[in-house]
Amino acid sequence: MSLTAKIDQDMKEAMLARQTTRVEALRFLKSAVKYAAIEKKTGPMSDDDVRQVIQKQIKQRRESIDQFAKNGRRDLADKESAELAVLESYLPQQMNDEELAAMVRAVVQECGLATKKDFGRGMKALQDKAQGRAEPKRLSEALGQLLQ
Repeated sequence: MSLTAKIDQDMKEAMLARQTTRVEALRFLKSAVKYAAIEKKTGPMSDDDVRQVIQKQIKQRRESIDQFAKNGRRDLADKESAELAVLESYLPQQMNDEELAAMVRAVVQECGLATKKDFGRGMKALQDKAQGRAEPKRLSEALGQLLQ
């Protein structure tokens, strides 16, 4: 079952169960996926493309949570946190720090990365290898530490 089909099915189940937060999060996600497909203009979205949209939505939710918390809007921050949990459930299990460090070291060795000039090439290779199991920010930080 594709990730898009799973999202559709989960949204129907959430509607029947009257889980409003889950329904809202999934509706917003479906909308973002459709917009991304329109921008892409190459037909149906692959699971990897959908994961990238989900990661983008997660990043937006985290930024919103920070802003709401800074401005004393705990109610809105809690709502965003609940939606964040829904979105995170569609990503693969995240790597722990040790697995991430080992993967970064392997990519640095495989690609012959040595300086900060190789950072872009290294990030592309890392994102391909991680396949959504680590956030780009974590990948960037880990690679940056090795390429100092």
